[in-house]
Amino acid sequence: MIVVSKDIVPKHYLAITIWPFIFVKKQAFKKDVILLNHERIHYKQQIELLVIPFFILYLLEFIYGIIKFKSSRQAYRQISFEREAYTNENNLNYLKSRLFWNFKNYY
Repeated sequence: MIVVSKDIVPKHYLAITIWPFIFVKKQAFKKDVILLNHERIHYKQQIELLVIPFFILYLLEFIYGIIKFKSSRQAYRQISFEREAYTNENNLNYLKSRLFWNFKNYY
């Protein structure tokens, strides 16, 4: 389910997925197929990891990246879940052929 909420989506972001919802900052983003594909990849990742472990791993990878790169932006971009989503967001058929736990290939 896609929900418009500028209050839930963090500053500097367009959307965020928190299973079972995809939150977008603006109504127009509900029609952005690339953005929604990116968020649907996260949706699939969250389901595969049973939601809570996804967020724990996401946070641990982010903290590790902050320590390693000394940059929150670079830490964010190096998270395996983000690397998979950014790499494949333009492939609108990606989720049809994506292998289970494919994010592990982005470590």
